[in-house]
Order: sequence, then C-alpha cells, then structure tokens
Amino acid sequence: MSETINDTGEGTSLHAPVARLLRPLVRLFVARGITFPALTNLLRELYVNVAEYDFALQGKEQTDSRVSLLTGIHRKEVRRLRGAGAPVSAVPAVVSRTSRIIARWLADPAFTDPEGRPLALRRAGEDGPSFEALVAGVTRDLRPRAVLDEWLDRGIATLDGEDRIVLAEAAYVPRGGGEPQLYYFGRNLHDHIAASVANILGDAPRFLERAVHYDGLSEELALRLEARAKEIAMAALTQANREAHAACAADPGGSHRWNFGLYVYAEAVPPAGDAFPADDALPASSEAEA
Repeated sequence: MSETINDTGEGTSLHAPVARLLRPLVRLFVARGITFPALTNLLRELYVNVAEYDFALQGKEQTDSRVSLLTGIHRKEVRRLRGAGAPVSAVPAVVSRTSRIIARWLADPAFTDPEGRPLALRRAGEDGPSFEALVAGVTRDLRPRAVLDEWLDRGIATLDGEDRIVLAEAAYVPRGGGEPQLYYFGRNLHDHIAASVANILGDAPRFLERAVHYDGLSEELALRLEARAKEIAMAALTQANREAHAACAADPGGSHRWNFGLYVYAEAVPPAGDAFPADDALPASSEAEA
C-alpha cells in the first residue's frame, strides 16, 4: 500500500515557509553526509513518535490505525516504530558543567567587576575571588585544576601576565562542530521553532518572537549593523543571565525550563531568477513578528 500525503488546505500554505526553513538544514545534511534515505528514516520515526504522544486523545488508547491516519505511514511501519522513541537531547556532561560555571562567572557579583564584566581570577586562595571558589560553588565532583586544564586546552580560558585566569571570548560561542556546538545547535533551533509553532497553533501568540530586518543594503552597512547588533544582543544576554542567576537563589526548583535566545544574520541576497528566490529586496524595514 502506498503512502499518501494530504496536500490540501492549510498544509499547502506551509510548503513555502517550510522549504525556506529546511534549506540551510539540508545544506548542513549534505555537507555532513546525512543522505536523503537516512533523513527519511529519521523523519518516519519522528512522525510516528509525535503522532503517538502529542496527538493522543485523552482517555483513549492511541491505536496503530489512528497513528497511520495522522501520518500517512502504513500500519505495519507504525507498529514497527511505535515505542522506539524520538532522539533524546540529553545535555552532555561537559556542556552542562561548563555552561553552569561560565554562567556564574558572568552573573555572580563576587566574580564580576562593577560594570558586570568577568574578573580575572587567581587559581586559588581565600583572599578574594578565585577560580577554585568559582568551580567549587557549582560542583564538588571535579577538581578545579582539572577544569582549568580542560578550559585552557579548549581555549575557553587563558592566562594573563600575572598568571590569573581570564574568560576568553571563545567561552561564549562553542566552535568546531564538536559536541558542545552541536548540542546548542539542536537546543536553540528547537526552542526557536517551538516558540513559533506554539504561536501559530495557539489562539494568541504566547512567546515573543520578533526580528528587525532591513533589505537592499550596501555590504558596508550590513556589516556595520551586524557588529552593532552583536553588541546589543550580548548586553541583553548578560543582563538576562545576571537576573536569572540571582532569581534562582531563592527558587524552590521544579520541572520547568526557560530559554532566552537571540540571533543575528546577514547575507548577500542573490538576484531574482538565481538558484533560490530571495525575499523582495525592498529598502524598507519593520519590526515584525515572524
């Protein structure tokens, strides 16, 4: 029995925005060797998993037939794939540990100067802030020296002329396509898309999801705006981290999570009629809810 897809109604209206959303992902897939058959297998598993758990009717058993109806996947395949589970985005230990220590270094007044910049820290000692105290305030499971050696090797921290430990710019943005960068790639894109989807499916937009965009710019102005936007974004992220860190001290804890993210993007738009159509290049701007 062949699989069919209902392309009528609202589904058709999603084709163009979904194609645009997926294009950079497909570029990554091709570059990293994820073939179309491999992606198809992953999507099939995800379709079954989402239909099985996210579209279950309250008080009723989710049947193979209903999952098949929702997804267009044959019942035999549904039966084989049900219960397999979608990929779980567990936080790698190195990511969790590093992000928590850096967050404290950037937010705790004991480790920042009056302007909120992270202090250069001595290795140890009781007279003033130290890297040992910073790490010990987050985890007792690791020796601060082991953390420091790892950070120096990865370029997260450097040593200044007084042998003090300095938080490097690389600490803000994991690079190289390694485990930390790929983890945040999945987490941040998931949350951005999830916020947009919730706003589309909900009765009214719940999440703030906006962008300021200008088209038809010179390369010089685009680069200047990109640099300035990064400054504004980092200031906002630093302030949000500082306030969240302080608020967590009195929070009893629970099952919820919160994410505040920002992105800046600029590109040269290909002329109309090239390989992929771009937005209308109008020299206008708006602050628009995506």
